[in-house]
Amino acid sequence: MHFMIHFFIFFLLAPSMPSEVSSTVPLTSSEKQNQSNEVMALLAFKHSSVEADPNGFLDNWNPASLSPCSWVGVFCSPSGQVSALNFTYAGLIGRLQIDGLMVLENLQHLYLRGNSFSGYLFLNKVSYPCIIETLDLSFNNLSAPISKTFFDSCDRLTSLNLSHNLIPGGSFDFGTSLLELDLSSNLISDSSILNSSFLNCQNLRLLNLSYNKLSAELGAFSSCGKLSILDLSNNMLSGDIPTLLVSDLPGSLEFLDISHNNISGNFSALEFKNCAKLSVLNLSNNALYGTGIPHSLTNCRLLEKLDLSYNELMDKIPAALGIMGNLKHLNLAHNDFSGNIPPELGWTCGTLVELDLSENKLSGEFPETFKSCDALQSLNLGNNQLSGNFLTTVITTLTKLEILQVPFNNISGPIPSSLGNITKLRVLNLSSNAFTGNIPSGLCSSSTSFFSLQKLLLAGNFLSGQVPSTIGNCKNLRTIDFSVNNLSGSIPPDVWMLPHLSDLSIWGNSFSGEIPKDICFRRNNLETLILNDNIFSGTIPESVSHCKNLIWLSLSFNQLSGDIPAGIGTLQKLSILQLNHNLLTGRIPPELGSCQSLIWLDLNNNHFTGNVPSELANRTGIDFKNDREWKFAYFRNEGEIKGCHVVNNLLYSEGIRPERLVGLLDSNSCSLMRVYHGWTLSMFKSDGSMIYLDLSFNFLSGSIPDSLSSMSYLQFLYLGHNRLTGTIPETLGSLKVLTVLDLSHNQLEGRIPSSLEFLQFLTDMDVSNNNLSGTIPSGGPLETFPASSFANNSDLCRQPLATCDSKKPKTDNPSTLLRKNKKDNPSTGSVYDWVWLAAWMGFINGVIIGVYTGLILFEVKDRWFMKTFHVTPRRRSEQLYSRRRRPCRR
Repeated sequence: MHFMIHFFIFFLLAPSMPSEVSSTVPLTSSEKQNQSNEVMALLAFKHSSVEADPNGFLDNWNPASLSPCSWVGVFCSPSGQVSALNFTYAGLIGRLQIDGLMVLENLQHLYLRGNSFSGYLFLNKVSYPCIIETLDLSFNNLSAPISKTFFDSCDRLTSLNLSHNLIPGGSFDFGTSLLELDLSSNLISDSSILNSSFLNCQNLRLLNLSYNKLSAELGAFSSCGKLSILDLSNNMLSGDIPTLLVSDLPGSLEFLDISHNNISGNFSALEFKNCAKLSVLNLSNNALYGTGIPHSLTNCRLLEKLDLSYNELMDKIPAALGIMGNLKHLNLAHNDFSGNIPPELGWTCGTLVELDLSENKLSGEFPETFKSCDALQSLNLGNNQLSGNFLTTVITTLTKLEILQVPFNNISGPIPSSLGNITKLRVLNLSSNAFTGNIPSGLCSSSTSFFSLQKLLLAGNFLSGQVPSTIGNCKNLRTIDFSVNNLSGSIPPDVWMLPHLSDLSIWGNSFSGEIPKDICFRRNNLETLILNDNIFSGTIPESVSHCKNLIWLSLSFNQLSGDIPAGIGTLQKLSILQLNHNLLTGRIPPELGSCQSLIWLDLNNNHFTGNVPSELANRTGIDFKNDREWKFAYFRNEGEIKGCHVVNNLLYSEGIRPERLVGLLDSNSCSLMRVYHGWTLSMFKSDGSMIYLDLSFNFLSGSIPDSLSSMSYLQFLYLGHNRLTGTIPETLGSLKVLTVLDLSHNQLEGRIPSSLEFLQFLTDMDVSNNNLSGTIPSGGPLETFPASSFANNSDLCRQPLATCDSKKPKTDNPSTLLRKNKKDNPSTGSVYDWVWLAAWMGFINGVIIGVYTGLILFEVKDRWFMKTFHVTPRRRSEQLYSRRRRPCRR
């Protein structure tokens, strides 16, 4: 949207294009010859520059034509000469060569936007002059620097759009005729372009260098006396913001955007002058600091959009902003503003459309002066310390409000049912406050006609009772989040049947009943279904296989029984499947291996039998194409695996305070664990393979499939507490990013594969309580694990267990042999008794001293290894939490 706004402005400023008509005036012989030359020139361009035309855009370019004026994309002047070419979004593919087009003596406008032309802009010194005034090559694949000869030859250019290419830089010594220059969304890192642009900008009206890699310090541009639009956003500009930049603005400037850079400086000390025409000022996502906002900003009387979000501004919001009578969009989010919201800010209500004060430290109530905000459509007060009754006294009077977000505040009491009177509301977010009581039935009652609502977010409060059936009246609802409350009862059938419902998250309550047998049978819009940590019973319905858009399915920590429907394997978008801690039985369906997007599979703590399906690795390497993102919290044990397995869990955490998540775990759980917070998009987007597989605490048998070794992105593998037999596959050493490996409490035998020594990211491993034997490999991370990781096996030896020498088979000692020899040979004398006795005592003392010395060396070696290779003890120093969780059933 950011770029489209700029393109719209650019398009408005572009010269108008001639109509696609030909003259009715009879042509002279020279004009006919000229048209013939133009036919040949255009066909030559098609031959040299267009390698493919998949849409058939140029199909009517007939070589037999006497004139090209009837060809698609060709526009002629009244005299019959080609004056413009428009191939916008024609889908043409090729390597661009525009030299040949210069033979078109009247060509003034060339529009090639939205094709796949590669190459570069270069013009030879030809006999035909370049008279092009408008050139649009945006949204192509140009990847070479701009040649100096291009600007030297085309010295009549007034408008040049090269945005959305791969241009790394070049010469931009353009002439004074240029009015509009758009180089946004390229790879330009040469900061000299800023200097050349500001030196030759006397007549520039538009300069867009956004979304590049410019890293220079920002200078003033007072010489650009006619500049109307300047966009330098989304670069790497740094240094303090120049005082001259705002004190000596060009009087014509209407749009200034330098957001998303690294610019710092004391914003409150700036003096705004010459900003009488400025309507948009965006300085967001920088490192500006200061106390408040400079009073001189009120000189910008026509300012309609002010965005100072994501900076380091502090103190109170200045009341002077209230006198900016044209302000429509005000964004002060993600700063350090404190105190009350000034009532004077409500004086902007005559024009204010959008107000964002989120992520600050504001307290008190929302002022009653905002009651007159008849035009306000979007209000975000989230992540502050607001309290009071303003939802009833102020918010319910804003009849045109479409988006209301007040999460993470201190608002208490019941949710006002009068919010249902805001009939245009599309988003209602009241998450993580202190609301109590029931969900108001009036939110979607027929009397309020509250049918515009698309998102209803009430997570992380203290609501109780049942979900009112009237929620089903909000037929446009797409997202419902009632997670982490005290709600109970069953979900009304009308809610399950909402026609557009895509996201349903109600985890962390006491909901009961069964999942409908016909879920997704009539409508398959569901993308997330988060029902974990409730008391749902019954079976997983077969109809879940109709949820073709499902991405995240979490039914864990319920009382579900029966088999896993094999049809889940047909869900090609399914990425996260959590069925752990239920009463599920039967075999794990091998069809799950057909889920090409599955990256997280958690089936632990059930009653599954049979083998570990080798098919789970079938879709390894398939690209993960989900573009949705969700906030998550992953609870992971940071101590020993033994006894703490239950805490490894992935939770949908959007709208939930971290301290509420902490309170969900049992005191009987392990004491050392860590919480990882993140977004699914950034964590999973490019993995393309399963990263988490947990089948532990079941009754699985058979051997560990070799196919698991092909899951090259696997980081967590839990197969412990089953009945697996056979050996540990040597091929597990190919899981190069494996972090956790749990094979404990099985019936595995044989040796621990030496290939595990090369798993450099392995931080937790447990192979205890098996029938393993032989020497524990001593290389890599295996040498750092405690004895409990290898305990209770039949014949394992080496550090951290007993040495292998102490496990050698016993033999007869010398004294026994002596007695045997005496019996067999009576002539043996007493001297031999003493000789053998002395030898035996020396042997015993040697073994004791050797073992003791060896233990000392092992201890010293361990400390030396940690110091030399910077290996830290397994109990990390980061902040660890004591968690609460329901204990494991077994």
